[in-house]
Amino acid sequence: MRVLLVEDTVGLGEAVRDQIADDGHAVDWVQTLSFAEASVQATTYDLILLDLMLPDGHGIGFLRKQRAVGNSTPVIILTARDQVSDRIEGLNAGADDYLVKPFDLSELSARVSAVARRYRGDPNPLIRVGDLEIDLGDHLINRCGKQVELTAREWALFEGFIQRPGMLLSRAQLEDRLYAFGAEIESNTIEVYISRMRKKLGRDAIVTVRGMGYRLETHE
Repeated sequence: MRVLLVEDTVGLGEAVRDQIADDGHAVDWVQTLSFAEASVQATTYDLILLDLMLPDGHGIGFLRKQRAVGNSTPVIILTARDQVSDRIEGLNAGADDYLVKPFDLSELSARVSAVARRYRGDPNPLIRVGDLEIDLGDHLINRCGKQVELTAREWALFEGFIQRPGMLLSRAQLEDRLYAFGAEIESNTIEVYISRMRKKLGRDAIVTVRGMGYRLETHE
């Protein structure tokens, strides 16, 4: 997924960014609402992690504005404000989840995965695509009874395919799943990862459409 992190506390921002990146997602980290607004105008995100108390305003106002203009990107609020009234306000403003600081980073990862599954329309973390049995929650894959292990970045690409099984994904769409703003992209990176994934998932698991992109074979 492509994730926007809006957090002005440097230590926490670094920890959350690294955790989400280690889970295989591309993370753009900004520290003000003005940069957050510029980011959502320039990039399509799969998830926003939103602090409330920011140097140039309150996150609730940003959230309400995004919902008012039709931005349905899922939002998880990260805040030290733990009153029930604060949670109600956040959820009523359009947040999908609310995590109170300090929180365990592994819990954040679990909540990110849960929100992503809900927005894919598949709250059940266990799915099957072709001969692959996939546990979305634990990032596990079984192929013909044998467990397949993907690296975090391989999983990030694979997740893009299983969100749109049988549909074509361009190189640019796949690169967006791996790289945050400013990251240097090597010309053959996607090809390298696709080759590695084919060795693990099967030679015909991912089909190349020359000059256009790649798609996951569903055997339907």
